[in-house]
Amino acid sequence: MARAFAHEWILFRLACQMLTRFPAARGIDYAPALDAAAVRYYPAAGILVGLAGGAVFAAAFSPFGPSPAAVLAIAASVLLTGAMHEDGLADTADGIGGGQSAERALEIMRDSRIGVYGVLALVLVIVAKAFALATLSPWLGLAVLVAAHGLSRWSVVLVIATARYVRPSGTASPVAGAVSPVSHVIAAVTAVACLLLAGYAASPQAAAGLLVGLACGHVAVRAAYQAKLKGYTGDCLGATQQVSELGAYLGLLACL
Repeated sequence: MARAFAHEWILFRLACQMLTRFPAARGIDYAPALDAAAVRYYPAAGILVGLAGGAVFAAAFSPFGPSPAAVLAIAASVLLTGAMHEDGLADTADGIGGGQSAERALEIMRDSRIGVYGVLALVLVIVAKAFALATLSPWLGLAVLVAAHGLSRWSVVLVIATARYVRPSGTASPVAGAVSPVSHVIAAVTAVACLLLAGYAASPQAAAGLLVGLACGHVAVRAAYQAKLKGYTGDCLGATQQVSELGAYLGLLACL
């Protein structure tokens, strides 16, 4: 039992290191297989990011007002993750928008420079998230940030489990491939906990709306990149997280 717990703790630390800027896995004897197993804790790592953003939102709401609090909450999550998901969104938008073929799209997505499609995607998604969060009360905003960040990382796990990684190597290649049944269960249980939190903080109807919005965001962004790439890249995972998170906020607002 102790050995099993220690193994899961290592996987959780790896997930946190992969999805944030914290060197949470320092000192671990690394093995490539651990990266693939760590995807089960992506939603849990997302919860921690949401907690950080939610705490900033709740703390900043009273002295600064809802809109600055929303912007500061988003900024906190960006700082915590190193903007890796936002970077993926921008690269995916540039590749899909500017590439006439899959090969050209992948080439554009490797370019570190940002184009007009990437700028537009970032601005529209971040502004929409800020406006959505600014409509919430401090404590509802905290709960929704936790739930949306956790669930949007579950959305990423679903892509890894059901789509083909299209590069021979890349940032997401260590986690590409089949997701084990145990990983599916752990990720799904974490996602259910996020939904229950949203239902408790808002209402069951609002939680259902959050899930529907998340699903719509997931399907929409996957339809955009899979139609051209016939699979996904690490950038596509970032885009999935960002659009799924936005969908979750909008779905909840529609049912409040």
